[in-house]
Order: sequence, then C-alpha cells, then structure tokens
Amino acid sequence: MVVSLVESAVGTNDIPESVRALGSLPEVDYADLFTLSTDTEATPEQWARAMYGDVPNLAELLIWRGLLGLRLDRGRSPATVAGWQIGGRGEDWIRLEAASWFLTASLLVRAADGRVSLATFLRYDRCLGSGIWPPLSAIHRHVVPGLLRNTAARIAFEARRAERTTP
Repeated sequence: MVVSLVESAVGTNDIPESVRALGSLPEVDYADLFTLSTDTEATPEQWARAMYGDVPNLAELLIWRGLLGLRLDRGRSPATVAGWQIGGRGEDWIRLEAASWFLTASLLVRAADGRVSLATFLRYDRCLGSGIWPPLSAIHRHVVPGLLRNTAARIAFEARRAERTTP
C-alpha cells in the first residue's frame, strides 16, 4: 500500500499568493492549504463533489450548520456542492462559499499538474468566530489529508469501474 504525502501550509502568510488570489474574502483570519500529488485526474468540480457530495452528510451538517452556523442550501443543485454556493471557478479551480452570522468561509479546490489542493479561508465577522474555529481547526487539519487521499482513491476506483463497463 502506497501512502501519499500531503503537503500543508497553515497561516495567512504561508499560503502562496497564487492561491490567495483565487479566494473571495478581502480579509482572512484563518487560512490553510493541503496538497496531494496524484495521478488521478478529474475536474475541480468533480474533486469537490467527490469530497463532499451534492448534499452534506450528517457529520458535515453537525459541523457546518450546528457548530459553525453556516447557511447552506438544501437539496441538490448545479450551483452548489454539499450546500455551499459555487462562488467562482476557473479551468483548474472551484471556490465554494458559505457564511453564518459570525464567520464567512471559503473552500478552494484546485486540480492541476498532478496535484489536487484544498484551501480553507475564514473571516471572523464576530468575536464568536475566533472562539469557535480554533479548536475545530485542529480537527479540520487532522481530517483533510485523509479526505484528499480517500477522494483520490474513490475517483480512481470510479474511473477504473467506468473503463471496465465501457464497451
């Protein structure tokens, strides 16, 4: 079994300008970036949907709506991923956006040159945000590398299955 290394950067000053420029928040209080080298190919939207699905699962609802209070859309839509609004996209990236009354969040998925990246940007709109996110961010930073690896495996499996069933 090959375990792929996931590179990470945490802190607003440690995120490359090329990634920060794709974010939608003029001011950022928290930022991280996780990057996995992979030969699995998919569009950024396919990566995002493989990571989070079309609608949030129970754990995501607990964290995103319950703890962070994010206002997420209900149901499936081409304009959302797991309830997050698609706020922008380019050839090799897609940005998901959501907000609550105390913070604004943005997730950026980039897929290019044999790498997939997930960046998280948050702005604390009220002091409650700076109290709630730091303990949750430790869990977030622990979970994301596995999320990237599992998503790469899922996409690769689906691609192999599609090849076998294609006449």
